[in-house]
Amino acid sequence: MSFILKKCWRFIWKSTICFFAISIGSVILFRFAPIPLTPLMLIRCIEQKIDSKEIKLKKEWVPLNEISPNLQLAVVCSEDQNFINHNGFDFEAIDRALKYNENHKKQRGASTISQQTAKNVFLWPGHSWIRKGFEVYFTFLIETIWNKKRIMEVYLNVIEMGDGVYGTQATATSFFHKDAKNLTQTDAALIAAVLPNPIKFSAAKPSSYTRSRQAWILNQMRLWGGELKYDLKEEMVKENNK
Repeated sequence: MSFILKKCWRFIWKSTICFFAISIGSVILFRFAPIPLTPLMLIRCIEQKIDSKEIKLKKEWVPLNEISPNLQLAVVCSEDQNFINHNGFDFEAIDRALKYNENHKKQRGASTISQQTAKNVFLWPGHSWIRKGFEVYFTFLIETIWNKKRIMEVYLNVIEMGDGVYGTQATATSFFHKDAKNLTQTDAALIAAVLPNPIKFSAAKPSSYTRSRQAWILNQMRLWGGELKYDLKEEMVKENNK
């Protein structure tokens, strides 16, 4: 019995060491290298194959300085207004979401851009506590090893934006017939409006709800680009020029 326990312990110990080595090594590698494929991209391709559909995977990596600052501002205004200041987790937003969810059937999330990036690059879709635990771990890693510029760059290059369309450049050319660097505020707000559910909502054929969300994001962008406490747009431009 003790022999079996020792073997199990040795296996667990070696597996743990391997996991930490591979995960930390991957985060260090992707601090510099483009992300070639994400778990979600692979899952979507498998789903297309199972449904006997044409496999679509349109993506093109571009550096952050080739992505319009309008889009960088739009996603922060819509997804994570404390992005620059937090260390991966917005505890005030989490507290607000928990209080809201106590009295509403439709649940509200509080994931930051950093958490979404960690999930998109390293994990699978889902809401289990195990996956959430891994998300916390990888969020801590990327916030420690990457900087905010890299997190934003990766996020905007791997986001799902439609059927087989991933990343800002593929989104810009597919739906707006222009490069990512030329996206206007209106374009950027529409992309950000679709982000919460790019399968349900469409940038090509926006619904009335999507348009209303786009208008709200545009208003937030004007506030943040004006007299709000932090001029994120200016900060992102500075970051891009470093």
